[in-house]
Amino acid sequence: MHFVDAKGILTGSGGSVGMNIYRGCTHGCIYCDSRSKCYQFTHPFEDIEVKQNAPELLDAALRSKRKKYMIGTGSMSDPYMHCEEELGLTRRCLEVILKNEFGLAIQTKSDRILRDIDLLSEINQTAKCVVQITLTTYDDDLCKILEPNVCNTKRRIEVLEEMQKRGIPTIVWLTPILPFINDTEENVTAILNECVRVGVKGIIDFGMGLTLREGDREYYYAALDKHFPRMKERYIKRYGNVYELQSPNAKELKGVFQRICKENGILRTPDDCFRFMREMPERYQQMSLFEL
Repeated sequence: MHFVDAKGILTGSGGSVGMNIYRGCTHGCIYCDSRSKCYQFTHPFEDIEVKQNAPELLDAALRSKRKKYMIGTGSMSDPYMHCEEELGLTRRCLEVILKNEFGLAIQTKSDRILRDIDLLSEINQTAKCVVQITLTTYDDDLCKILEPNVCNTKRRIEVLEEMQKRGIPTIVWLTPILPFINDTEENVTAILNECVRVGVKGIIDFGMGLTLREGDREYYYAALDKHFPRMKERYIKRYGNVYELQSPNAKELKGVFQRICKENGILRTPDDCFRFMREMPERYQQMSLFEL
């Protein structure tokens, strides 16, 4: 990893404000979109860029804001990678968010988030906190191939369960669904049933497939060659060089997804899930209207 002094930490405006404390990732997920060349990494993806002044930048930015809003993090780089154990920058940023009474929507695949469950709970009591967890396969052996350097799905479900005990709402990302690999009704149903059991608020699905772009595609295909012989050729024959690769089973899987979510009152469209993650509690909305 290497350290930089960033010029700013928050991006976006209005109902969609985000931050990335780190750039790059060490989880090693074979399908990671963040490897795509469009994101213009100037360093190796596993050589994590650490924004060492992130907490100070965040504090200065939030102290200057009158209107409270939700802050998202984790969409590009997981805030609970291995280096977080040593550096603790994510925790320090959570402390800043709590102190300034802003909300948080945080996304991870790692059980390291449990280290900060005390802060997450306090943020949820003071404003609002939403924890997002990615689940792709219920099979532990397959999980080790797809997401080799992070805890398995069973452990992530335990994380969801712990958040439920604290009253912290959770969103699950059921994505990507990899054609011919984890796109079975058995796999999707097992994950959805666990989501029901632990009481998730919503589940995000982007059409039961995955996306591949330059940079990401090459890394993914190299992994297919290593772990799934002749699978790359199968992909090329069916999909060519398209960006969106929908599972051949997408219609059936989508039907299972919609049915289970509807029967259990789970938010099931990306728009509904994102709206929930952007919305601050009513008391803050009333304050903002008063200030205007």
